[in-house]
Amino acid sequence: MGISPEDYMLPAEREIRMLSPDGTLLPAEEQGTGPGHEYPVPGDDLLLEAYEQLIVGRRVNDQNTALVRQGRLAVYPSSHGQEACQVAAALCLDEGDWLFPTYRDTVAVIARGVDPLEVMVSFRGDWHCGYDPLEHRVGAQATPLTTQLLHAVGAAHAAVLRGEDTVVLAMCGDGATSEGDFHEALNFAAVFRLPVVFLVQNNGYAISVPLARQSAAPTLAHKAVGYGMAGERVDGNDLVAVLAALRRAVQLARSERTPLLVEAHTYRMQAHTNADDDTRYREREEVRQWAEKDPVLRMEAYLRSRGVLDDDAATRITGNAEAVAAALRQAMNAEAEPDPLEMFDHVYTEPTAQLRQQRDRLMEELAAESAADSPDAQEDAR
Repeated sequence: MGISPEDYMLPAEREIRMLSPDGTLLPAEEQGTGPGHEYPVPGDDLLLEAYEQLIVGRRVNDQNTALVRQGRLAVYPSSHGQEACQVAAALCLDEGDWLFPTYRDTVAVIARGVDPLEVMVSFRGDWHCGYDPLEHRVGAQATPLTTQLLHAVGAAHAAVLRGEDTVVLAMCGDGATSEGDFHEALNFAAVFRLPVVFLVQNNGYAISVPLARQSAAPTLAHKAVGYGMAGERVDGNDLVAVLAALRRAVQLARSERTPLLVEAHTYRMQAHTNADDDTRYREREEVRQWAEKDPVLRMEAYLRSRGVLDDDAATRITGNAEAVAAALRQAMNAEAEPDPLEMFDHVYTEPTAQLRQQRDRLMEELAAESAADSPDAQEDAR
């Protein structure tokens, strides 16, 4: 028997959480679940895999922040503190599903299997996103706020028309819920019953604007009700809970072909980007309190209590994360060698006659410039 939106409409009275801040598994009655909101605890193998991605994500965030200070990256929006949401977003999907990330979701893209070196080239200033979206089924990281939600809905609609068994997960922040594109995407997905899971990472601020100045709704999950879709709230720093909630949402989206909205309450520990001074709009005490809810420490404590993680495994996982960071440093410290002709490669599948003419003209100019710089030409000039 199918599940109608009415069966699963209003968020539970409390947000879903499974681990206390110290990593202890909470009793079922304290997990915030209720009728229609059942979430089994993921298996130990999946949780260990998620923890490995969590450690890689934290190390990548901190390494990239250092690269910005060194001038090797133009900008980097860190997700330090939000890694649990991002890892869960990647691991809840099947291979044939699609992920549509924001500019802050680098960790999710890497956890989806994209080479970290390919992910970072756009933050260095390269003209393209660095990886092949079709190969990885990961949309380009979207800098314009909320445009990726419309792309996600379009991809889901196309998949339904083709008869594909595809779920799309679209990521955004709390600030995105104030945008018109957010309304259009959710409304279209609900009307056409598209298998899209909208993950809102509510970190409390749209750059410097607090949530209270953005929305009067009781929670962002309640916004789903107006569109006729299910909404849910989850502790975004509890990797077990986020993974369980998103896996359930993906399952419902696939089996019932219906969209869902999941609000994950989390926190970015660092500034919006390197161009931001977060001390101007939030107190250090607030940051300190959230540091005590660190998703990495919480997950490590839980896995150790289960006997799934020991010192040897922790050393191996940390070593792997360090290797990823070292490769990033090496790649970003190398000078880029841009190819001017590359600008013509991906405009159309089949280049137009005008593009071919422009490319040939540029080739001639580059060849002439190279010939003028040759040793023989310089000797003749003397």
